[in-house]
Amino acid sequence: MTTTVPSRRPQGSAQSSAAIQGISLLVAIVGLMWLVEIINSLDSYRLDSDGLYPRNIERIWGVFTAPFLHASYQHLIDNTIPFLFMGLIIALSGAVRLALVTGIVIVIGGLGTWLIAPAGAVTVGASGVVFGYATYLLTRGLFDHSALEMLTGAVVGVLWGGALLASLVPHYGVSWQAHLCGGIAGVIAAWLLSDRRTGPGRTAGPGGGRTVPALSK
Repeated sequence: MTTTVPSRRPQGSAQSSAAIQGISLLVAIVGLMWLVEIINSLDSYRLDSDGLYPRNIERIWGVFTAPFLHASYQHLIDNTIPFLFMGLIIALSGAVRLALVTGIVIVIGGLGTWLIAPAGAVTVGASGVVFGYATYLLTRGLFDHSALEMLTGAVVGVLWGGALLASLVPHYGVSWQAHLCGGIAGVIAAWLLSDRRTGPGRTAGPGGGRTVPALSK
């Protein structure tokens, strides 16, 4: 009597495949940001009018579009570098984890910004997501009780902590509200996706905002 069992890939192979998928998704997200920026610049940055309008229920969809819009190429470059650095660390855990962290930060951070940002301004930029990535990496080790993840968070803190804290200081034309809310969302993502909540070894589930004058139509 013969018995067949499902074939299993070596764990290292599965982890490598997940990392490749995560990196591919990260590249796609950044590529989309740059494609939108090219189109936006050719259109005299009219797409910035599709950013986040505080407390405007009719344009609440700006929560989802704002992270992909930037006020200039320099604005996008400033966000792309930390987005790639911290996004890559998250992407090594797979595309699902990167998508979940990004989605949680965009939704929760965006809604928080929508609630507290000043009236009369449109918020655009991915730095809220960058703050979310940073705080996710800084705190996930605490929720997972993982020494390696806490070490990774410490490295992120040393490399980017000063710049991140400085970005919370109010400056004209810079949305500290998006930075703060993105940071809070990152901590929430770390808690929601922690191994203690999802189970060890299981994957849960099925990454500067800048303000520009509000444009009237």
